Amino acid sequence: MLFSPFDLRGVQLANRAVMAPLTRQRALEHNTPNSMMASYYAQRASAGLIITEGTSPSPNGLGYARMPGLFNAAQRDGWKLVTDAVHRQGGKIVLQIMHTGRVSHLANMPAGAEVWGPSAESCPGEMRTDTQGSQPHTPPRAMTAADIAKLIEEHVQTARLAMAAGFDGIELHGANGYLIEQFLNPHVNRRTDGYGGDIAGRNRLLLEIAQASAQEIGAERVGVRLSPYGVVNATAAFDEVDQQYLALVQQLSSLGLLYLHVLDHSASGTPPVPEATKSALRAAFEGPFILTGGFDKASAEQALRDGRADLIAMGRPFLANPDLVERMRRDAPLNPMDPATLYAGGAQGYTDYPALAA
Repeated sequence: MLFSPFDLRGVQLANRAVMAPLTRQRALEHNTPNSMMASYYAQRASAGLIITEGTSPSPNGLGYARMPGLFNAAQRDGWKLVTDAVHRQGGKIVLQIMHTGRVSHLANMPAGAEVWGPSAESCPGEMRTDTQGSQPHTPPRAMTAADIAKLIEEHVQTARLAMAAGFDGIELHGANGYLIEQFLNPHVNRRTDGYGGDIAGRNRLLLEIAQASAQEIGAERVGVRLSPYGVVNATAAFDEVDQQYLALVQQLSSLGLLYLHVLDHSASGTPPVPEATKSALRAAFEGPFILTGGFDKASAEQALRDGRADLIAMGRPFLANPDLVERMRRDAPLNPMDPATLYAGGAQGYTDYPALAA
């Protein structure tokens, strides 16, 4: 089943293998995509669907060094290089919209940007910067109602620009402890207004962004990524986690979105998302369902046969194997990944991994 076609709300995928979003930090100038990034994504266009690395809708969301954005014309044109290159190879690609929120350092951000969060508590740990080495995360400013309204409009603007840049859709990143999940998680969200305090309040921001984005570009072009039980960037499970995420997914389902993408980090040593939770979210979402988390060919095939997902996303194997789908098809060995070059900024360890011989 992994190699069978799939109709993703009218987007025709050649297979059910999805390239998961992978931070690579190659937007070297003004957070703008470039020809090197176009080559990287085009090399991997045999994936049924590519989900790009996290891309900020705002200068305030550029928490990582060399992270791409999509909020101006130059970035739109840079991303058009990427989508054109992927489409020429027959691939499909969606833009992951990711605002880092409090997972940020000002040294990585443009002049005039500021760090936002649902509350004023700093993210524990450190952020790597190009100019100052590793530094504690910059303390965030708790967002006002006006900030939230601006954030929603920034997502809408980026959704609009994504369509102008030629993307097949967008993915709203509600996982991994970035800004949307910061609102979802009560360990981070200490608000007592309408955007916190209870399940409905914590879910509100994502739902409003999804609704506004769907109204702008069509619900069938808006996907969502979630990671219940995640612990990345100082999130953690909480007493109402299953109840909250079930309510959230039921409301997202009613919008008729492109897909729901559920991430389980347990292959990296974190607590697993319980199978019962994944099954409940799968049943609650009436639409295409993507699972990510440590899959290989055999486990991906099994999950598809069992009906646990419609599509399976893989991350790390795509880093070093631009032709991963063909390698899996042939049961060919995989290239080893060079961890030292993951975020190095150049072509080495990025576009120079070899494909199989013809």
